[in-house]
Amino acid sequence: MKSYRLEFDGLKPALDIPSDGSPVIIAGPCGAESREQVVETAEALAGAGINVFRCGLWKPRTMPGCFEGVGETGLPWLVEAGKRTGMLTATEVATPAHLRAALDAGIDILWIGARTTVNPFLVQEIADEASIYVANGRDVRFLVKNPVNPDVDLWIGAIQRLYNAGVRRISAVHRGFSAYGAKSYRNPPQWPVPVELGRRIKGIQILCDPSHIGGKRELVEPLAKEALRMGFDGLIIESHRDPDAALSDARQQLTPAALSAILGRLRKTQASNTSDSGNDSAELSALREQIDRVDDSLMELLSQRMGIARAIGELKERNNMPVLQPERYDSLITGRVNTAEALGLSPDFVRKLLGVIHEESLRQQLHK
Repeated sequence: MKSYRLEFDGLKPALDIPSDGSPVIIAGPCGAESREQVVETAEALAGAGINVFRCGLWKPRTMPGCFEGVGETGLPWLVEAGKRTGMLTATEVATPAHLRAALDAGIDILWIGARTTVNPFLVQEIADEASIYVANGRDVRFLVKNPVNPDVDLWIGAIQRLYNAGVRRISAVHRGFSAYGAKSYRNPPQWPVPVELGRRIKGIQILCDPSHIGGKRELVEPLAKEALRMGFDGLIIESHRDPDAALSDARQQLTPAALSAILGRLRKTQASNTSDSGNDSAELSALREQIDRVDDSLMELLSQRMGIARAIGELKERNNMPVLQPERYDSLITGRVNTAEALGLSPDFVRKLLGVIHEESLRQQLHK
């Protein structure tokens, strides 16, 4: 990953942080199916204290013939739900036509989905259309989901295109990344990617979508808890009045009552953590100082190791020896991994670390 940061002067979150400092919570069904389903779900969520109602109208599906949403037909349902409950409304847009229809109907927040984020041409078309509304004084707000693949530059690029179009209220949504084969999560989170996004775009509001990461309703709570512990600004969670009867993503949706119970437990956990923070701050500072000293030692040791690698490279060159010696590398990996396990370290972590160190050692030997 690149190490540079980007400056987005005037960038603001798409959603205001609640006055009590609690996380932003967005909830609602994967897709609108009927007026009754939309309004009843919204009313139940409003009763649970949710302030932002999400609901998909245009649903990008992998295979044709699946439920692809009700489209513009559902816009009056969302608007009615918002008026009845006082909640802000949000829906996904994937084309300029979607954007025009949603904004003209009065939808408050738009989101760009993972399958759209990967297409710079389409994002630019949406950004160009949004710029017209911005120029006319409309408060256009966007949530930008990460692309389906773990490419932080592609994610940043989508945000940049909207920003360049004059949109200033933009937040990011982490919904995990596609992976092939058997896996524990529908879209494994790969947490370092959103962390890098936050490092590169200072101050950007990042929400987590545990519904799409987990793919199962029983995984929503542990993933939500993990995200909040990592400092995410809020959550976007799928909730349906009758999840098992949902026309899309039934397995990962929660009833409003189940969601309310989860949020209650999360709030208790956060309150407990906050009450202890003052007592633990001194201990935390001391532990961080220890980490800093260890990291400094690691840098010195790595510098020494690369110096030895350069000396080895010179010796190999004088004796016309190949730089890469697979048997030596295999022996090194096996021995170090066994040592790592004995020390309580993850073998996978150590293999990756040694692979990176070995790659740099070879570069040092070849470019002395």
